[in-house]
Amino acid sequence: MRDPGELAGLIEDDEARGVFRVRRSTMTSPAVLAAERRLVFDASWLYVGHESEIGDPGDYVRRTVGGRPLFMARGRDGAVRTFFNTCTHRGATICRQASGNAKVLQCFYHAWTFDLSGNLVGCPDEASYGGTFDRAEHALKTLPRCESYRGFVFGAFRADVEPLDAYLAGAKEYLDLIIDASEQGVEIVPGSNDYTIRANWKLLAENSLDGYHALPTHETYFKYVADLERESGRTIETSATGASSSYLQAGIARDLGNGHAVTEKLAPWGRPLARWSPLFGEETREEIAATRARIAARFGEERAVRMCDNSRNLLIFPNLVVNDVMGVTVRTFWPVAPDEMRVTAWQLAPVGESARMRAKRLDSFLTFLGPGGFATPDDMEALESCQEGFRADGVEWNDISRGMLRDPRPVDELQMRTFWRRWDALIARGAAVPA
Repeated sequence: MRDPGELAGLIEDDEARGVFRVRRSTMTSPAVLAAERRLVFDASWLYVGHESEIGDPGDYVRRTVGGRPLFMARGRDGAVRTFFNTCTHRGATICRQASGNAKVLQCFYHAWTFDLSGNLVGCPDEASYGGTFDRAEHALKTLPRCESYRGFVFGAFRADVEPLDAYLAGAKEYLDLIIDASEQGVEIVPGSNDYTIRANWKLLAENSLDGYHALPTHETYFKYVADLERESGRTIETSATGASSSYLQAGIARDLGNGHAVTEKLAPWGRPLARWSPLFGEETREEIAATRARIAARFGEERAVRMCDNSRNLLIFPNLVVNDVMGVTVRTFWPVAPDEMRVTAWQLAPVGESARMRAKRLDSFLTFLGPGGFATPDDMEALESCQEGFRADGVEWNDISRGMLRDPRPVDELQMRTFWRRWDALIARGAAVPA
C-alpha cells in the first residue's frame, strides 16, 4: 500500500457543524501536485477543444492537456481524433504550429510521414530497417479515450473512465442552454488569450465560481458599467453600484455531480442576449430583441429567460470553465508547479451572427476577461496574493464554509465545496490503492 503521507487529512468536512476547511498545503506541496497529475487529471475527462476549430478535413490544432502535448485533427473521413504530439520514431513533436491544415503530417526531424488517421505512410529508406519493420507498430498514438458532447471534445488518459455522457452529469443541462440559444450552432472564434498566473491552479477553479469576491475585487468594473448606464440615459433594475449586491445575492448555486458546479443568476450587464445590455449599446438592441423573440418562440418564455436573461458560471471538473457572462468564455488552466498555472481562454460565439454583434461580443469579452481587462488582472492579483500569503505558514486552513447551513446562493461556497469533495475523493481513493 502507498503511504498516504502528505495526502491524508487535507479536507475537514463537517456538515452538522457547518464547517468545511482545506489545508493550505494542498496549494503548496509538490507531493500533492504529483498526486493530482496521476489521481485527478489522469482519472478525469479533460477538455481538448471544440470541433469548430477543425471544421475541414486536414485541419489540426495543437494543445497541452494535463501537461502533455497533444493535437486534435479532422481526418479525411470527417472523424475527429486526438493524438499524442510525439513522433513514434525519436520523439520530436509532429505539429509545431498552433493550428493549420495538412494533407499529411510529417516529422521535421527524419521526415517520417503520417496520414490524418495517424498511420505511418512514409519512412525514408525503410528497407534499411530490415524485413521485420512494421508500419502499424509505429502509427501515431491516440488518447485512450476521446469523445465529444455537442462539439466539445474531451479526452482521457485512462481507458477505464466512465463514458463522457455520464461523467458530464448535470453539466450537460448548462451546455445545452448555451448551445441551443445559438440558432445555427456555436463556434470558437479564432485566437485565444494565453497567460501565466503565479498561483496554484485550484485557486482559479474556486475563483471562477466565487460570487463573494465580485463586489470588493471588481469594484472598478461595476463603476464603469454604471457610467455607461448614465451616459445612455437608461437605467436597469439593479444599478451597477450600491444595489448591485442584491443582484449578486440572487440566483442559485448547484452541485451538478462529479465535481461540476454552477452559479446562475439574472445578468443585467454584458449579456449579448439580454433585454438590454449597456455594453452592447442601443445600436444592437433591435437585433438582440429579434433573436430573443425567436428563441422564446422555439423554447418558450421560461427557457428563454434562462438562455437569454440569465448568466452562468459553469465549472466542469477539474479545470474547464464555461463563463456565460460577457459573451461565452471557454477557459482551461493547467498546473506547471504548485505555485504556477497556465491559462488559455477562447470566445464561443453563434455561427452566422452579424459582424457588428461579433465585434461587440469580442470587445465585451476582452473588456472584462481579457488579460488586460477589468476582471482578469484583479483576479490574478488576488490569487497571487493568496499564494504569497500561504508562504507565511502561520495559518493551516482555508475556510470554505460560507452558506453551508442555508440554501445555497451564488455568493456562498457550495460550488467550491463541490469541487473540493470530488478532488478529495480522487486523492484519497488513489492514495489507498496499491502502487
